[in-house]
Amino acid sequence: MKQQYIYLGRPVSYSLHGKGQKLILLHGFGETASVWREIVNDLSKDYEVLVPDIPGSGDSPAIDDMTMDGLANAMHSLASSLGWKKYVLIGHSMGGYISLAYADLFPAALNALGLFHSTAYADSEEKITTRKKGIQFIKDNGAAAFLRSTTANLFAPETKKQRPELIDRIVASGTGFSEEVLISYYEGMIQRPDRTHILSQVPYPVLIIMGKYDQAVPVKDNLQLCKLPKVAYIHTLFQSGHMGMLEETQRSISILRQFMADLSQ
Repeated sequence: MKQQYIYLGRPVSYSLHGKGQKLILLHGFGETASVWREIVNDLSKDYEVLVPDIPGSGDSPAIDDMTMDGLANAMHSLASSLGWKKYVLIGHSMGGYISLAYADLFPAALNALGLFHSTAYADSEEKITTRKKGIQFIKDNGAAAFLRSTTANLFAPETKKQRPELIDRIVASGTGFSEEVLISYYEGMIQRPDRTHILSQVPYPVLIIMGKYDQAVPVKDNLQLCKLPKVAYIHTLFQSGHMGMLEETQRSISILRQFMADLSQ
């Protein structure tokens, strides 16, 4: 059941599942908390899982500060309101950027960090150009048209052919996004700094999950990150693009379960 936390006068929608070691899952751009549904259904059997709609997504309206740092502040305030002191934080795509900001701002709160199809690098000039073109497309055609035009590219070629319903699921879940919110997300991602130093400095394990066919965060660009953490768990999903939690759900669950189990040893 969804609940609400009021952050600086705005509601943040979230759901809380299970009991045990604490885990927060942050979704990415153009998604809602529902992207984690199958993952949560399994992990909540053994862990306490907090799944928010990031401000601007789902049932959470936008907040004044929609930078990665601003969103991290909102997520930390939510966790603190629940009395959480120490926990695991895993973010998908933009949720990973927020997670890195979180690790930077609140280092004492985490006992592990996970980047699920995400990166600690700042946007390259090429990426910034692509995002600016996306912003212009949103202004010209609207949020819904933008998500319809880009979502299919998040999936592996075989997924697009064999499981088109996954694309439809993401598009349908994103019907509530406004143009202003998607643009603010893109602007926040463009502004975010390089945070590779966080991976080198953290004393806890870092999980990095990559997709072989990921065009948004290519494996070749992320391999250099793998050597930075003191303790790193590195996994490649060989049938996935950018949406491994949907494309290879059981494999993703196994990876997350093993990571959580190792933390408790």
